[in-house]
Amino acid sequence: MPLGSSKYVAAFDLGTTSARVIIFDEYGSPQAACQRPLTQIFPKEGWVEQDPMEMFRQQLACFKGALSDLNILPSDISAIGITNQRETTVVWEKATGRPIYPAIVWQDHRTTEQCEALGAHSLMIRERTGLKLDPYFSATKIRWILDHVSGARAKAQAGELLFGTVDSWLIWNLTGGRRHMTDITNASRTLLANIRTGRWDEELLGMFGVPVSMLPEITPSCGALAESDPEVLGACIPISGTAGDQQSAAIGQACFRPGMTKNTYGTGGFLLMNTGKTAPLSDHLLSTVGWEVGGDRSYALEGSVFIAGAVVQWLKDGLGLFRTSAEIETLASQVQDNGEVYLVPAFVGLGAPYWDPFARGMIIGITRGTSRAHIARAALESIAFQCNEVLQVMAADTGAPVEELRVDGGAAENDLLMQFQADLANVPVVRPVVTETTALGAAYLAGLGIGLWEDFSEIESLWRRERIFEPKMSQDRREYLTKQWHRAVARTRGWEQ
Repeated sequence: MPLGSSKYVAAFDLGTTSARVIIFDEYGSPQAACQRPLTQIFPKEGWVEQDPMEMFRQQLACFKGALSDLNILPSDISAIGITNQRETTVVWEKATGRPIYPAIVWQDHRTTEQCEALGAHSLMIRERTGLKLDPYFSATKIRWILDHVSGARAKAQAGELLFGTVDSWLIWNLTGGRRHMTDITNASRTLLANIRTGRWDEELLGMFGVPVSMLPEITPSCGALAESDPEVLGACIPISGTAGDQQSAAIGQACFRPGMTKNTYGTGGFLLMNTGKTAPLSDHLLSTVGWEVGGDRSYALEGSVFIAGAVVQWLKDGLGLFRTSAEIETLASQVQDNGEVYLVPAFVGLGAPYWDPFARGMIIGITRGTSRAHIARAALESIAFQCNEVLQVMAADTGAPVEELRVDGGAAENDLLMQFQADLANVPVVRPVVTETTALGAAYLAGLGIGLWEDFSEIESLWRRERIFEPKMSQDRREYLTKQWHRAVARTRGWEQ
């Protein structure tokens, strides 16, 4: 039984493929964890959905599992921090809490034509939101639901429906329907919020046909945000921190100074560079809110790679090349290089820096000598190639080369991938002791919200490095591989008619 004087913060991490709860102590060390899978549904080509009720059930089950693992009660938790897959869209009935349609996941591309029809407004949208006009974001997903679910638009206009990204959906349920809110980082991913004012934009709401009555209140990233319903969690626990998963990971990586950069290797690959008080506009990347703490708002430049760890999952589940994802490193290590095989995992189009929803995946360079190991290695290398392109654009747009890349997420445990990333980007890749930094960032925000930690300086002192991967590749080899990758990507562009 843990000491009664210990202070515990629970991070609720509701991601794309799983729900997790990790309980951290006052030193930022994980003490217990529970993770459960989430079902992804693919009704049509390019469509990705999830069951919002399953999301909530699995999150509750994870909380109970983590408490049991640590042998503590809900009342022993000092605060809850929430982090989540962003852009994923849930619409539910205000009176009953019943979703009127499955959650439309960030990877979903059903609204591509809707985005094309609004193309004349893309510059205005980018200036106000920092985002591309792309089906990746929430606004067109909301509109699709209102236009395709019988009676939905009339109910929305009557104030009977609520919209939320996954954080809003989770908080609404945790508070027994008493609190409808989202923090500024999640709001900044909807195409509906002005990232400079931190408010919903009336002109954008009109353009996308979203009634303001559906929208949650926009809050800072930490503070006295909400309290859980004792009937739901077994205790009244402060919900004092919340942020989208990638912003949360940047906090967990202590990227508090402008220029610091992190990459999370999850289902996708998400690179964030802290840009301080400035929200720069980029032709290829996204400007987003990094966090808002104590009245101060920080911004970030972000590059989103849609398929990173998901390519490993595809090789495992779709092609049956191995039984567990961890086996890919052993298989890929059986060959010295990719054997001139390149795999471009444009399964749902290409994200940054191309933003091409019509691209499709491809494996090229196959010969009679190509083996399973070459395919596995090409898949791993594709993750690094995509992330490297984002790093290069970040450096060009900011005029400052990346000095080091802090890494986290499941695939960051893969030494072969991390070394190749360092070689390709020609920068040190730094892996922390705690690689579950998405959850850690949510815990830090929650702790800040209740005064468990005083400020970012104290949190920065808790960050610990586990390993540095130094670049070893020759410049000629780096340039050759990058050129070949670009040749491969060019052949995938605009494939879908």
